[in-house]
Amino acid sequence: MDDVHQTDVLSRYEVPRHRLTVRDYHRLGEAGILSEDDRIELLEGQLVDMSPIGPRHALAVDALTELLVMAAAGRASARVQNPIVLDDTSEPQPDVTLLRKPWQGYPNAHPRPADVYLLIEVADSSLEFDLGAKRELYARGGIREFWVVDLTSNRVLVHRNLSNGRYDSITSVDTSGTLEVEALPGLRISAAQIFL
Repeated sequence: MDDVHQTDVLSRYEVPRHRLTVRDYHRLGEAGILSEDDRIELLEGQLVDMSPIGPRHALAVDALTELLVMAAAGRASARVQNPIVLDDTSEPQPDVTLLRKPWQGYPNAHPRPADVYLLIEVADSSLEFDLGAKRELYARGGIREFWVVDLTSNRVLVHRNLSNGRYDSITSVDTSGTLEVEALPGLRISAAQIFL
């Protein structure tokens, strides 16, 4: 019986599951069970496979990184595909984050929501997951601004106004628009430059 079939069977039944903590997750890495090359993130205590990075996805992440590094120079740090800790059971690896300088915890801990000005996911095949589970986790975790770069429609969905674990404002910016980071007044990038 293959793993996919077993997972499908279990998902139909209410069975107790063991949830990992962030500490457990790191211990799996220290023990060599997980490596830095594994494309896995911890979400709500579960190990979740990350989508492969296609060429267009990689180009969009590169463009965002270059644009944000230049626009935020001296005001914030840009990190690419590195972890943040939402809580004791979730350590996602978003595509790009803008962090306050200096953020608490350095060099012994990953950033937490209070350190994050902006979190970005670039989506093509992962769009439904990013706009579903990821958005919910980021809102519940306290990420104040969340962008989804939708490569399927060449638009950026900007999520803001966090209230009671939800984003009250979601706006769509197409390639004719400009993106601004609410927590960093004056920081603007052209949406067209993301979509190569």
